[in-house]
This record gives sequence, C-alpha cells and structure tokens, in this order.
Amino acid sequence: MTGPSEPQDETYNPWSIVNLVFHHLADQGLHPTLGESGDPGEPAAALLRALGIEPAAEGNRQVMAAVRLVMAAVRLHLDEIRSAVLGEPGAS
Repeated sequence: MTGPSEPQDETYNPWSIVNLVFHHLADQGLHPTLGESGDPGEPAAALLRALGIEPAAEGNRQVMAAVRLVMAAVRLHLDEIRSAVLGEPGAS
C-alpha cells in the first residue's frame, strides 16, 4: 500500500481508448482497424502503457473508488428503507 505522499499508478480500461479512437475516426469517415488479429484490446493496452497508464479491466481507479462509495451509500439507504417498511434490521 502506498503512503499519502506516494502517487498511485494510474489505471484505465483499454476498451475505453478503443471506443474513443474508433468513434473519432468513424466520425471522420474512416473505417479503422487496430491489430492484425482483429482484436484491438492488446494494441490499445500497449498504447496506454506507452502513455504511462496501466491497462486495467476495471477501468479508472478514481472512478471505481467513487462508484464503491455511492454503492455503499445506496446499500445503507436501502437498509434504512427495509427497516422502516418491514421492521427488519439492515443486513450491514
């Protein structure tokens, strides 16, 4: 685990890069392909690595942390509703 002053590695989902690039090129009237095998995932991951970003299937680390916080708040709210409506204590 890194300390507060140590930067964490940036992560990003390579498929987001593929989507962005493909849409941009298609908007320009082009029909892009990435990778000879037809699977653009590995070339997109290589592009991210060249930019100093670690490819990660779960995507951007900051976005995922925010999603986890929101989901925890939603679970807490649902527990409160369950308790108020059904008289059952929350599961958390």
